[in-house]
Amino acid sequence: MDASDAANGESASKLSLPLFTIDAFTENSFSGNPAAVCLLTCDKDLPEETMQKIAAEMNISETAYIKRLMPEDSFETSNRFGLRWFTPTNEVPLCGHATLASAAALFYCTKNPSDSITFDTLSGPLIVERQGDYVCMDLPLNKTEKEQGDSGELVKLVTGGLPVQDVHYSPNLKKLLVRLNDSLSMQQLKDLKPPLTQLVPTHNTGRIMGVCVTMKGTRENGCMDSNGEVYDFVSRYFSPWNGIPEDPVTGSAHTCLGSYWSNVLGKNKLYARQCSSRGGDVWVTVRDDGRVNVAGKATVVVKGTIYI
Repeated sequence: MDASDAANGESASKLSLPLFTIDAFTENSFSGNPAAVCLLTCDKDLPEETMQKIAAEMNISETAYIKRLMPEDSFETSNRFGLRWFTPTNEVPLCGHATLASAAALFYCTKNPSDSITFDTLSGPLIVERQGDYVCMDLPLNKTEKEQGDSGELVKLVTGGLPVQDVHYSPNLKKLLVRLNDSLSMQQLKDLKPPLTQLVPTHNTGRIMGVCVTMKGTRENGCMDSNGEVYDFVSRYFSPWNGIPEDPVTGSAHTCLGSYWSNVLGKNKLYARQCSSRGGDVWVTVRDDGRVNVAGKATVVVKGTIYI
């Protein structure tokens, strides 16, 4: 250890691990949905308590941990790994954007040449593929049904009283899908400012854990990207029940949004925008086998080392 290491507080006795910050569902830094990705290069398993502390230290929505399954495996060449996700407060069974970010860390940071990576997770094996400039996740399709519950007051709060065309519910994800009237504009969706602190007290039975507010995209209502291509649908996602006032771009939400809009529009390939303040573009392909491909770009923002 040289003098500069000592001055910076580094120690030969500390464990050092590669750590990246990656913005998912975007090609531009400081947009999309950020995730921290840590490569567990250590020979022994990292204690859950330590993983939780790192996630709290990073203090972004998700920190992902990629683990080699066998001692001879390599982050640079292998195509199957273990993957876990931690919020700043707890471990979660599934996170879409942090899965995309994890694959991007292997593809872009370790230069892993594999076209497909399989992650063994608490939710089972997840396959992520490299498709040109995009990273594509193979996820379960979550169908929606017409909402029959007592969510009327919640819908009024989250939409600010804007006219609503349809309300659906995803029982698997416990997400409410609120479709705004086709007469409204994308700007009106962007301008929504729900009283987030009131949402949980309004509906606290545990049946609803997140609300997707969505609308059909047309040229007339301004739902276009910077190149003038029309989005099939746009959305925002609120989940204060999970400690997330608004999620910037949500992979899991598009597994039910894709199901709904595929039925409405009669097409299985969909181009979508989650129009939070950070925003991100999502490509959704609904398959015939009960699965859905959710794809997006990713950009590496930080490469570094964490010392434990």
